[in-house]
Amino acid sequence: VSKLILDRLVVTLPLGAMALTFSMCVAIPLGVFAASRRGRPGDWLVMGFGQLGISIPNFWFGILLALVFAVGLKLFPAGGFPGWGVDAAGSLHALILPALSLSLPEIAILSRVTRSSMLDTLREDYVRTARAKGVAERDVLMRHALRNALIPIVTIAGLLAGFLLAGAIIVETVFYLPGIGKLVFDSINNRDLIVIKNVVMLLTTLV
Repeated sequence: VSKLILDRLVVTLPLGAMALTFSMCVAIPLGVFAASRRGRPGDWLVMGFGQLGISIPNFWFGILLALVFAVGLKLFPAGGFPGWGVDAAGSLHALILPALSLSLPEIAILSRVTRSSMLDTLREDYVRTARAKGVAERDVLMRHALRNALIPIVTIAGLLAGFLLAGAIIVETVFYLPGIGKLVFDSINNRDLIVIKNVVMLLTTLV
């Protein structure tokens, strides 16, 4: 079972890392943008996107991405994984759509957390002092507020990292990736309880 799991982690760990990177790179700017425009249309738009992102199942979003970008535009493969040793660039390319679909709920959650944390920080005295001294609003947001607002954001991101690996089960099945998720799915179909038990223990430990 250890050999099976190690062979599949070379797919699932890069997938989870890509999804977490996408989440952080998109969610934090969105949250800062929403906080800087509290109560205005930009804020409502980001919060609406957040609600939508939490509501949409990531496997359905993955199917939609495959239909648009793989079947329609033919920019990405619809599924499969060539292997790092065979084609590293092609393998990375094959993980982009699954990582995007996996990251959607995390982007929605992190953007809302970032907005909330930024709003709390923007009320602090040192932010008011920086503005009174004539510091540019961009510097107030990025250098003064965001640095201190990152504590809960990083905490939530750490929790989401474990959930990303667990959430990869259905996404890997949709895109036919030979990772941990596909291993669990096949093991459930084959009633292979020993493999399922060990994978569940691994995912629980990671969380």
